Amino acid sequence: MIHKTAIIEDGAVIGNNVEIGAYAYIGSKVKIGNNTKIMHHATIEGKTTIGEDNIIYPYASIGTAPQDLKYNGEDTELIIGNRNKIREFTLINTGTIQDNAKTIIGDDNLFMGYVHVAHDCIIGNSCIFANAATLAGHVHVDDGAVVGGMTPIHQFVHIGTLAMVAGASAVSQDVPPFCMVEGNRAKLRGLNLTGLRRKLQNRQDIDEIKRAYKELFESGKPLKEIANKILENTNNDYVKKLCEFVIKSKRGIAYDGKM
Repeated sequence: MIHKTAIIEDGAVIGNNVEIGAYAYIGSKVKIGNNTKIMHHATIEGKTTIGEDNIIYPYASIGTAPQDLKYNGEDTELIIGNRNKIREFTLINTGTIQDNAKTIIGDDNLFMGYVHVAHDCIIGNSCIFANAATLAGHVHVDDGAVVGGMTPIHQFVHIGTLAMVAGASAVSQDVPPFCMVEGNRAKLRGLNLTGLRRKLQNRQDIDEIKRAYKELFESGKPLKEIANKILENTNNDYVKKLCEFVIKSKRGIAYDGKM
């Protein structure tokens, strides 16, 4: 299962049934879980832990040092979960000590070609990053989010659960759960109703989210004031998630109204 031309440094830990293709490089601090497939010419280095059943495609560069001038060789790491697909020329860096020293990726994500995940990013589960999506340092992406191709995301931005970012956008502020944004700079364009209908079985939940969205973003009143008011009067967990995200936002919400 390991090609004779692959380079695996002493100290690397390789699980059962792992495939490693021709001319791939595996560094000495790397741990690879069972049934993961590393295709030819892929590079995995640094203090990198990869879970089970992942597929890493040719020329991906995983666990390399942060592209941050403050980085000075500290012992930081990258943690990748299970069943991720990491396509060609994707670049994923380790963390920095200025944050929690870890870049963390969950399960079942798809990273298309030329995606960049910078230092200290935290990515949940079942996210999709289309070709050449670019995440700056310290970006957080919650479960089920979709980021379109050729889209840069500013450092420290938070993208919420089931959010949808249109391709060729430029995201400099937080994107709330269940919402769609588009443009340069990206602004709210409505709810990700297609994503909601796929994920939520109860139509009443979707209706509750619609009402909350309209009250939050179409009333013209300050966002956090409205969010607190909605929280006082709802028992819906999805609406609570939306309002709590707005209240906790540090970079501000990507829309044109009052904060």
